[in-house]
Parts: sequence; C-alpha cells; structure tokens
Amino acid sequence: MMRLAALSLLLACAVSLSSAGVVIENGMPVMWAHTAGQASDLPIQNGALFPDPWNFLHRMSLERLIIAATDPFLGCMGTNATDNPFWGLTLQLGWMLTSGRFIDPTGATNCGLQTGDPMCISTQSWWGCVNYFTSALPFLSAAQQGFMGDGVQVQMQVPEGVMDYCTTYADCVTQYPDAMSKWDAFFQAVKAAADSPLPDNEKKDAILGLYWEAQMSSTYSSAACSARKTHYSSEEMKFASNWLNLAEYVAAAHFHTNLENSVMFLSPLPGRVLQAGDVAPNIADLTAEENHTLSTFSWMNSINNLLGGSLVRLWRSAMCSVTTREKGREMMGQLLVNPSFATSSFLSIVSGMASSC
Repeated sequence: MMRLAALSLLLACAVSLSSAGVVIENGMPVMWAHTAGQASDLPIQNGALFPDPWNFLHRMSLERLIIAATDPFLGCMGTNATDNPFWGLTLQLGWMLTSGRFIDPTGATNCGLQTGDPMCISTQSWWGCVNYFTSALPFLSAAQQGFMGDGVQVQMQVPEGVMDYCTTYADCVTQYPDAMSKWDAFFQAVKAAADSPLPDNEKKDAILGLYWEAQMSSTYSSAACSARKTHYSSEEMKFASNWLNLAEYVAAAHFHTNLENSVMFLSPLPGRVLQAGDVAPNIADLTAEENHTLSTFSWMNSINNLLGGSLVRLWRSAMCSVTTREKGREMMGQLLVNPSFATSSFLSIVSGMASSC
C-alpha cells in the first residue's frame, strides 16, 4: 500500500517551510517517491479502486498512474522518459501544495497545516477544487478507457458532508459531459497513436491539441468552484484569474507540458498565497522571477480585458498550424521567463503571425 508514514509527513513539513513554492526535488515532483506505483497500491472498496483525492499523495498518485499507463503509447512525444504531457499537471499539483494553496483558507480546520495533516487538501480551497477537475476527471476517464486494467472501476472518496464533487465516471459524465467526452477522446487517441501514419511532429501536435481541449474543458467545468474564491484576498484572486487566462495561450499553442518545460514555467510562480497589499513587481519577500511572472500575467489579462477578449482571440488565430504553434510555444517561454522580452514585442509578433494565417 502507498506509504503514509512518518517519513512522508516529516518531508512534507520540511517542504512547506520553504519560503518559495517548490515543484521538484531530486529531479522528480515533490513527494513522488511516496506515491502509488501501481493501481493496486490504492485503497480498494467493494472491488473498486477507492482513492482519496483530498489526500495529496493519493491525488498525485492519480497523475503518476496515468503517466505510467500512457507512456507506452506516447513515443511521438520524444525520447526522454519525462516527455508525457501529464508531467505538467503533476508538477502543478506539487506547487499548489508547497505554496500553501491547499491549506483550509477559512481557518476552520488545520487541513494542510504542519500542526495538522500536511497532506490534506482542503475541500474549501479554491485551488484544490479547480485542481480536482484536472486530476480526478482524467483518471476516471483513463480507467473507463481501460488504462488501469480491464474492467477496473473507480470510486473517489469524498469527505463527509461534501456534496458538490462527482466521484464516479458515470456521475462525472452526467454533471460534466463535455469535459469527460474530451478526456475520453484524448485517451482513445493515445491508444491509436502508435498505428497512426502521421509524422511524429504532427502526431504529437494532434495529441497535445486533444490534451489541451480536455484540460481546458475541465478548467471551464471548475466554475463550480467559484464560491470558494471569497476565502481569499483580492490579490490572490486576481492572480488566480490571470493564471486561468494564461492557460488560454498555452492551450492554443499546444504547449508540451513535459517535465523540463513545466519546471521552467512553474518555478517562477509565487511561492505563497498572496495577501492584501501584494503588488508586483514590488513584493519584497518574493523573488525577482516571481514578481516578473506576476507582472506578466497581470499585463496579459489586463490587455485582453481592455480589448474585449480580442488578445486571446488574436492569439488563437495565430496558432493556426503546426509551425506557428511551435513559434508560439517559443514566444510564451520568452515572455514568461525572459524579463528583457518586451510585452510590446509580444503584441507586434502575434499580430504579424495572425495576419499570415
């Protein structure tokens, strides 16, 4: 069974004491060594897998099992063992833990705190709620498509008194049919990838396109989490909105969220929950990289809002081919991790790319 021993908890406490969010340790996502290596390591009840997605190790196990099950079909992603696109969600999950975004924001419980259970994901956390849709839903779809074994059934655990989360494949299909159908389409395409006659770069682009369609549909479904936003400062919720807006750009570019790329994008995210008075780029206890990322996120969302959403539409128009999407991914990297890459350059280049489509 998956180890939830003292070593795990001590390590979690040490990580959570860091002044910045951590996405990787010893070359792998945080706490990776303590997650389930095979589906049978998860709890089983009434013959069905019975994971607890409100425990961090269980939730990360869902991502790890998807990676292991889909890797044999995804040779087109690259030659590295960490080229599966699900590494991005795994690392994002770790950042949310180590930056304190899974802690109960109401203060009513010690969920997520070092004085309580540091592996606890609060059902009141907006971040934990949104992430549920990109961890539990794809796992339920993957199991339905046979990636966890023939006929394997899954029932997600849910804390007593919490009613607003779907917990089975059938339940999620009823509540979120678009997200589940897109995850099904993605996993079906993964199975068919090995027999596809397309060149690897086109095959990769097509699979990443389906992956991002599914992930964005899950993100849109997470509007069900909106009531939890009231637990946070206006600065944190502005950052959350900017973070969601950025997803539109990386999705349209079919960004390859392998481990290497994801570390580059996630490492400069703010390592703590933002509080009243936090205004980038002048947040004293955040690094220059974190301040730059927050400023860039804010600029992109502000411009898009001022233009009535036309910046996102322009970007989507520019991402019209395999070639322009490759250029788009490079531009996103420059914009987010290179402070010398001016935002004005981004606008002019995007306009030029869109006109050529």
